[in-house]
Amino acid sequence: MKRSGAGTGIRGQSKKTFWLTTMMLPVTVWLLLIRYLPMVGITMSFLDYRLPTRKMPFPVNLLHSPWVGFKNFSFLFTEESISMIRNTLGYNALWIVLGLLISVTFAILMSELTRKFLAKTYQTMMFFPYFLSWVVVAYFLFAFLDPTNGMIVRAQKAAGGTVIDWYNTPKYWPYILTICSIWKNTGYSTVLYLSAITGIDRSQYEAAAVDGATKWQQMVHVTLPHLKPMIVILLIMNVGKIFNADFGLFWSVPMNSAPLYPVTQVVDTYVYRAYTSTGNVGMSTAAGFLQNLVGFICILTANSIVRKLDADSSLF
Repeated sequence: MKRSGAGTGIRGQSKKTFWLTTMMLPVTVWLLLIRYLPMVGITMSFLDYRLPTRKMPFPVNLLHSPWVGFKNFSFLFTEESISMIRNTLGYNALWIVLGLLISVTFAILMSELTRKFLAKTYQTMMFFPYFLSWVVVAYFLFAFLDPTNGMIVRAQKAAGGTVIDWYNTPKYWPYILTICSIWKNTGYSTVLYLSAITGIDRSQYEAAAVDGATKWQQMVHVTLPHLKPMIVILLIMNVGKIFNADFGLFWSVPMNSAPLYPVTQVVDTYVYRAYTSTGNVGMSTAAGFLQNLVGFICILTANSIVRKLDADSSLF
């Protein structure tokens, strides 16, 4: 009887495991088809590839394309592309630091609100820009900076001051792009940090208050240590995207103004313009492959540094 019961239990457990495993099937298929199968296209980075035709479909065309080695990568390392790489790395490094500081600060401030209605209202207002398209943001900004009828231009004219041609003056755009990026993305990160703060046991704050800790001391010794794992994880993931730029931000917001290229040209917009002018698929594929390779190396490097400093906070 015991053996029969044990056998039935094992069969029941196996059946349950089987059905639980099948729940992963859609995600597994999606991962294989969308993420892994297209990786065959990486070979186009090293080929003189042309768009397929009916007579020569993609697989056949891929096999018959001549091998060019690293020639497709060369356009990313010309004198013209130096400013593009500088802009990409510089903006991302600045925004990672600013985004971290501002998001954590706002999350801590919002966690101190005692009225739930105000907390939910501020949270919604901060999170709303994240869902806006960059095209919408671009035209919203254009309403202020329009050289002929913008609100800021009108105010400058009314005050008798110098009217700035915003879309032909590069020096202001690093600040404008930074404000736009922080404004749009801070709410999302703030909500993540706020959710981590709400998960902290309130008794720890009460114990700190009994010991005479001020609000600042509670933040330093209770809140920030609990936020550290999430801060580190998000920081590592953001470092992995340091060679990638937000195409919508750098393409739509400056209205593709040529005089602004010295400060708005990044890897993604540079590759897009190169592709539209040459039609070379291999060049754009090479750029994407290099971006992901650099991101992968940055993630491994950042994670190795974190693991040496604090093994519990590393990703792996």
